[in-house]
This record gives sequence, structure tokens and C-alpha cells, in this order.
Amino acid sequence: MRTTGLSIRLATTDDAADIAAMSRDEIERGLPWSWTEGRVAQSIRNPDTNVAVAGERGGIAGFGIMVYRDETAHLSLFCVKASHRRQGVGSAILVWLEDVARTAGARSIRLECRRDNAAARDFYGEHGYHERAIARGYYQGREDAVQLEKFLVPPS
Repeated sequence: MRTTGLSIRLATTDDAADIAAMSRDEIERGLPWSWTEGRVAQSIRNPDTNVAVAGERGGIAGFGIMVYRDETAHLSLFCVKASHRRQGVGSAILVWLEDVARTAGARSIRLECRRDNAAARDFYGEHGYHERAIARGYYQGREDAVQLEKFLVPPS
């Protein structure tokens, strides 16, 4: 796992445009753009949300947006630039967000990914997430999602 020079920090509104562009180009391709700069900036300002970014000096290699609700956290958006994949960037961001979720008292983390995104499904599986259900038409009525969950505290 190569993560030399990688730092993870909370995003600022100055990062919103780069995060939104990554979402448009690498996550939302083929769908109408919904994670616009304004929506990302709103998440950055939301006290119940953490937007973490990772990167070497001069650019964002990846990010994650985690919303905290009572005992369940929700990973709303997660991306690593194609040029930085398979180098530990995604794992570092995910572990950082999971640690914050534990500290915040979350018992589990839930997320969705495109049903046909085998790489994402494998990535989350490698990190202890299990597939809960298929949500038909989840992405703007066009694409199915797989709903995943990881228990941070064993269910009672």
C-alpha cells in the first residue's frame, strides 16, 4: 500500500469545486450531475457531516462525505481519482471516516454503490461491509444500487 506524502484533512469550501468535478466525472458519469459545487459546499458547512479529502500537496486524490445520524452513519459519496486507485488512498480515507464515526457513537455505517460497480463492491467487501439489498432504480430511476453496511458495534 503506497500512501507516501498522503494527508487526510477536513475539506474547506475551497475544495468544493474539485470534489464536485470528481463526482461528475468519476461517480455520476452517465447520470445528470447532482453533487454540484453548491451541494458539496453545503455538506462541508453541515455540522452533522464530515467531508474528508486526501491528497498530496497541490491536489485532491480522493474524498469521502459522511453524514452522522443517531447510531448510523451514512457514507453519501466516496471517490478516489482513477490515477490514484490501488495505492491505499481509498482505504486511508475510509479508515479515517470509520474512526470518526466510532468516536461519534455510530454503531454502523451504511452506503450505496452502483450495482454494476464490481470494483467498489469488492473494495467495500474487503473492508468488512456486507451487501444488504438491491435498490432498483436508486440512481435517478436509471440504475440499481447495492446497499451495504458495516457494523462498528456488533448488533444486539
